[in-house]
Amino acid sequence: MRVLLVEDEPDLRAVIESGLRAGGFVVDAVADWPEADELVARTDYDCVVLDRLLPFGDAMYELRAKRRAGWSTPVLFLSALHTLPDRIAGLEHGADDYLAKPFAMAELVLRVRSLARRAGERLPVFLRCADLELDLSRREVRRDGILLSLSPKEFAVLHVLLVRQNEVVGKGDLFKQCWDDLADPVSNVVDAVVAGLRRKLGSPPLVHTVWGQGFRMSAP
Repeated sequence: MRVLLVEDEPDLRAVIESGLRAGGFVVDAVADWPEADELVARTDYDCVVLDRLLPFGDAMYELRAKRRAGWSTPVLFLSALHTLPDRIAGLEHGADDYLAKPFAMAELVLRVRSLARRAGERLPVFLRCADLELDLSRREVRRDGILLSLSPKEFAVLHVLLVRQNEVVGKGDLFKQCWDDLADPVSNVVDAVVAGLRRKLGSPPLVHTVWGQGFRMSAP
C-alpha cells in the first residue's frame, strides 16, 4: 500500500514516515500542499495523511477543492486542531478520518490501513496460492501452515504478485508499487527481493520468471 504524508514539521515528518514504513507502507513524504498536489496528479495513493496547518494554509480548503473536482483518495487529517468543531469541519471538507495530535503511532497505522482497504474496490484480507496464505490484517504469511519471516519489501512484492496471480507482473510495476521515489529505478533491487522471497517460500516454486517480461505467481 502506498501512502502520501504531508507534514511541514521535519522531525515529526521523519517519525511518522518511519512509523508508517515499519507498518509495511510505501511512503512518499512532503512538507506542503503544492508538493502534495503535484504527486497526487501522477501517483495513485491508497491513503493520504495530511496535516491541516501547512505553510500554504489550512489544507481542508485545498481538500474540499480536490473533492469537488472528483478526487476520491482516502484522506486522514492529522492535526493539532483537536476540538469537536475542528474535527467536524475537517470531515465536512472531505476528510475520511481525523486524528488529533499528539497521537499513538500504532493507532495511526491501523487507521491508515483501514482507510486504504476501504478505498475503491477493496482487495480481500486473505490471499492464497496453493498452500501459501497471506493475511493482510495481521501481516502474516504462512506456507503449509508454517509462519514465514518476510522483510517489508518481500511482503509488499508478494502481496502484488498474489493480487495479480497468474498474470505476468513487470519489474517496473513491482518497483512502482513497492518502492518510493527515493529508490533507484535502474538498480537490481526488484531482482534481489524476488530472489530472497523465492528462497523463503521454498519448494515447489510459486514465483516464476517470465524472461524479458517479469514474474508470475502461480500454483505448481
